[in-house]
Formats: sequence, structure tokens, C-alpha cells
Amino acid sequence: MVRHFLTLLDLTPEEALGLLDLADRLRGIDARDRLPGRTLGLIFEKPSLRTRVSFEAGMAQLGGSSIFLQGKDVGLGVRESVRDFARVISQYVDMLAVRTFAHSILEELAAHASIPVINALSDSAHPCQAMADLLTVRRVFGRLDDSLSIVFVGDGNNVARSLAVACGLLGPRFTLAAPAAYDFPADFRATFAAAFPGRELRVVHDPTRAAVDADVIYTDVWTSMGQEAESETRRSIFRPYQVDDALFSRANRDAIFLHCLPAHRGEEVTDAVLDGPRSQVVEQAANRMHFQKALLTWLMGRD
Repeated sequence: MVRHFLTLLDLTPEEALGLLDLADRLRGIDARDRLPGRTLGLIFEKPSLRTRVSFEAGMAQLGGSSIFLQGKDVGLGVRESVRDFARVISQYVDMLAVRTFAHSILEELAAHASIPVINALSDSAHPCQAMADLLTVRRVFGRLDDSLSIVFVGDGNNVARSLAVACGLLGPRFTLAAPAAYDFPADFRATFAAAFPGRELRVVHDPTRAAVDADVIYTDVWTSMGQEAESETRRSIFRPYQVDDALFSRANRDAIFLHCLPAHRGEEVTDAVLDGPRSQVVEQAANRMHFQKALLTWLMGRD
């Protein structure tokens, strides 16, 4: 049976923890014997730096290769049906990582492909990012359990949703600090409750209250790709949610700052926090590659 990686709900807690362990085992060793002769296809309908380079570099470090195609060149569902594309691309590559808008595209690809399909980002979820985030947290604090508090300040977007699910799988307490109109949608709340009965999906509208005693303060841009028409409105609404020294000082003394990048400096985060001594954003970005190496190895049964 082909395994896909579309959301973190595709994993058991044991599998999620095993992937983090594998990422740490692969870090810094010569792993070119893991995927020699294997090819990863990359189909991106959204621009990217970290996602593309981390997948391509990771695949090279595993002894394999990658092929990159922009979404406009493929024309999924326009130039060619998703079904036909999935069946044909399965003849050429061993895995497919897709960065797209509609999550339904990924689901349709997975339904018809005979190779693993990886969600490299959709409007609904960003599972590779969330796993790299918790890999970073574990490397800093040495653990992942409910003694840790992770607070996401900003929009209840795809990054926040995947991070909440990752915390549900692996233990840390999760809080979203967001304006009332921008917190988690009802369908996500229902999905989370069904997947993690008894786990609180905490949402607070006051960011200063949410930040108290946090071990991790995390933020993302206020306007994601595809929302550009809302940018001015969002800047006004989210201004009180900027992560600055005053907000960050309410967290624990050894708290760290995370951001999935790219950052809009001076909007969701100040330079002082982003470049400060407790910022882990560079290590966090590096961990994208380390997690994805583990994922690619696991999907190919070479873990």
C-alpha cells in the first residue's frame, strides 16, 4: 500500500516521534546510500525558497535526484486532468511533493498516483513545516511533552493548524492568539476534537495574556499568498498582535522565538525579536531539510 503525507493526521503519534528520531539520526551523516537512483518530483503552484531548496538538497544528500516543475507549466486540472497527470507522473518519479493552493488537488493526486504524494504546502495544511518546528523545539528543550507551552500569535492559518495537530500528536500544549474573526474554522475544531479527545485546542484573543509563561512564541505573516487583496485590512486588525520585546518578555525567561519565514519585518515581528538571542529561526529553517530527509527515507521504506 502506498503511503502519502497530506496532513499530520496521516501519522500515528509513534510514527511522528519515529520521524523526528530518524531526522536526528540522519543529521550530519553520509546518507547517500539511502535513496540512490530515486527521483523526487516537485510541482509548485506557489513560489518558494525554503521548501524547494530543502527538498532538493535533502534528496541530493540521500543519493537521489529531483525534478522541479512550476505549476503553470503543468496546469493541473487545466491543461490536463489531475487524474491523468497523477497516473503519468507516477511512471517517471518515485515520489511527488506538491505546493499548491487547494488541498483537494493533493487529495485527488493521492487517489490516482501509484507513488507517495507529499503535501509541501496547501491552503489547509503545512505538515512538513510543523514537524520541523517540533524538531527544533525538542532540540532546544530536550523533550516534547505537556510541560511545554507553544503559543502561535496571528492568523489561524495552515501553519497554525498543522502546528496544533503536531502538538496533539506529540504532547506540547498549544495556544492560538488571534483576533476573533481569524481563529480556527469550525471544521478544523471538529477534526481536532475527533482526533484528540480530551486535548484542549486553546484560543485566546488577547496576545499578552496568551504569551504568559510560554516556552515558544511563534508567528507568521499576517497576509498569506492568495490573500493580497486583504493586506491593508489585515495590517490594521493584526497590529496589536505584533511580536515585539514587550510581548516576548511575558514568556518564560528561556523561551524561544520561531517563525516559518519569510518574515515581514516590522509587521508581525520586530527586528529585535527576529534577530535576538532567543530566535531559533535559522535552525528552524535548517530543520526543514533534516525532517524532509527523514520523511523521504521513510516513504521509500529505507528508514
